[in-house]
Amino acid sequence: MSGLEAKIAAIRDPDLLAELEAARGGFLFAPIVEHLLFRQRERDAARAQEGAQAEAREAMGRDRRRRDAVREVIENEPTGPENLQHLHSVLALCGLPYRDPGDARDFVREYGRNSLSLSAGRLKNPVTGEMELQGLPYGPKARLVLLHLCTEAVRQRSPTIEVADSLSGFMKAMGFAVTGGERGTIGAFKEQLNRLAACSMQLGLWDGEGQASTLNVPPFRQLELWRRGEDGLVWQRTVSFHQDFYDSLIRHALPVDIRAARAFSGSARKLDLLFWTGYRLRALQRPLRLTWDNLHRQFGAENASLRSFRQAFKADLAGLLEVFPRLRIDLDEGGMLLHPADPGSLLVPPKAARPARAAARA
Repeated sequence: MSGLEAKIAAIRDPDLLAELEAARGGFLFAPIVEHLLFRQRERDAARAQEGAQAEAREAMGRDRRRRDAVREVIENEPTGPENLQHLHSVLALCGLPYRDPGDARDFVREYGRNSLSLSAGRLKNPVTGEMELQGLPYGPKARLVLLHLCTEAVRQRSPTIEVADSLSGFMKAMGFAVTGGERGTIGAFKEQLNRLAACSMQLGLWDGEGQASTLNVPPFRQLELWRRGEDGLVWQRTVSFHQDFYDSLIRHALPVDIRAARAFSGSARKLDLLFWTGYRLRALQRPLRLTWDNLHRQFGAENASLRSFRQAFKADLAGLLEVFPRLRIDLDEGGMLLHPADPGSLLVPPKAARPARAAARA
């Protein structure tokens, strides 16, 4: 077999073979063969790389495999309006419990001089007519439900939203199978919605110099979660935000890329890190230093020891940087240093500049 014939034999893709046959007999046939062979080798190398990546992904755990898939999408597809969700900025600073608090009725999360206090409440049972105690909202699903509700309020530009159909679509977008039954995912999300609907929130502000204030920020004004239907009890899923909370949400909505949220949909602390970092980067002008004690109070309330928290936090931060390698976050013996960066590094648009004041009339 001649050298030219060997090169022709190495060209296998149908579209390249079609170009080869079209060029056969022409005086530029040999250079065209070289060009087609070069393209074939490029494709073969890309396929080999894809195969290696697929094998490596198969060897990963479920959560890391999800993060790797999201990172690949993020690298190749820019953020668009269709990918943006919204969360109230206060909830990006002070998160919910990470694990089920059990019978606890109150929960407090500290952020610097600010505090978020949650108190469990009651919901009217449509069957018995009794006001039944609900637990405190917790975990990644509660955060995702809040993200979804805030997004729908911003999208619909209304404090009253219907979540009947949109919740199932959101669950699918987050990578959850939509299943019913006692142990299905729908029930788990409904439970967190009920807990959120019943709880009350307070925000504590302190200036460190003797001045403090406490704000009551109840998220919801009215809840119509159940009604009687022909087939028995039906989940109606109508939620009305408290007007003050809704107005504040519209003014202080934090954009979150839904693909990023999906990458961490199984971890409450990773979601908190995502939300918090997105909030801080929008206004950060110089490096921000947080000590391990600061980090422990905000992100590690349920880690009994600082040592165990440091290990868990390092792993969670590594997961965030795995998806967003352009973020500049350093950990050392003193704590964490967050460097200023383009908010686009976290797939969120920059904070809109305030409009300049109109020039005074002459």
